[in-house]
Amino acid sequence: MAGFLGDAYLWVKSLHILAVIAWMAGFLYLPRLFVYHCSAEIGSKQSETFKVMERRLLRAIMNPAMLVAWAAGLALAANIDAWSEGWFHVKLILLIVLTVLHMVAARWRRAFAEDANRHSERFYRVMNEVPAVLMIGIVVMAVVKPF
Repeated sequence: MAGFLGDAYLWVKSLHILAVIAWMAGFLYLPRLFVYHCSAEIGSKQSETFKVMERRLLRAIMNPAMLVAWAAGLALAANIDAWSEGWFHVKLILLIVLTVLHMVAARWRRAFAEDANRHSERFYRVMNEVPAVLMIGIVVMAVVKPF
């Protein structure tokens, strides 16, 4: 493979795919935990358990996976010089939206940890679908490259 990654290109691509899978698995689970957490009484054992689960999911899986996905993805993009391609611009915008949503989800987690959640169960049910929609757009851009 041409580019600065050379023979490491497929290894970096594999790492990128694995990191994206881990990030998205967490992203599809965290809002679901929020849905269940909404039903738990503040201060209950169940609520405290959700706090631990949410914190560990975000800090131990999602945050590292997001960082690795970004690092490997940028290396891949630099290697193939995709910066001038239209599909890449759309993919990058969707990825930035996903990353901002990740940061917003971290804020929601912090609100639950402080027993200060302001959103409904329905809100989190809707938000549970947003990462999947963004993921579909990102994958289509990366694989089909429609423009």
